[in-house]
Amino acid sequence: MDSSVVWTDNGTLLHLKKVSLSATDCYIVHEIYNGENAQDQFEYELEQALEAQYKYIVIEPTRIGDETARWITVGNCLHKTTVLAGTACLFTPLALPLDYSHYISLPAGVLSLACCTLYGISWQFDPCCKYQVEYDAYKLSRLPLHTLTSSTPVVLVRKDDLHRKRLHNTIALAALVYCVKKIYELCAV
Repeated sequence: MDSSVVWTDNGTLLHLKKVSLSATDCYIVHEIYNGENAQDQFEYELEQALEAQYKYIVIEPTRIGDETARWITVGNCLHKTTVLAGTACLFTPLALPLDYSHYISLPAGVLSLACCTLYGISWQFDPCCKYQVEYDAYKLSRLPLHTLTSSTPVVLVRKDDLHRKRLHNTIALAALVYCVKKIYELCAV
């Protein structure tokens, strides 16, 4: 096991240990072109790695790496929009006068529900939703990136998203309850 000592910007001494990863922790989709169906082979390898639930997946082919990173970014955006719009829906009536709050809270609630539904249909059961793109230089330094031919691989790290999905679904459900109640009140008047 390699170790090193590093001084931080604020003068703190850090003792870092380089931990080697086992073969079951990291999978590399190498950019090796063997025939005209290379892209299909890259996609197949990525699907197999996602299904095998590796802790880290390194995607060397640029096109498939960029597509995967965009797919994860869109899923993250839907999740965050669900949470933020749902929170706005639920807290707007507390911050604004009741006569005007529904002009903001109802559209925010509908947006939260729409994003939650779209996420549930398109992303929830995709094995890619269990991964995030890794940008942390320290964590990336632990991976065998020196063996790659590409200088800009996309690195995915598997994350537990159970709490994130619970939060997301709870807020969207609360927004749904609020919207139904508010629409009923507005129609009853």
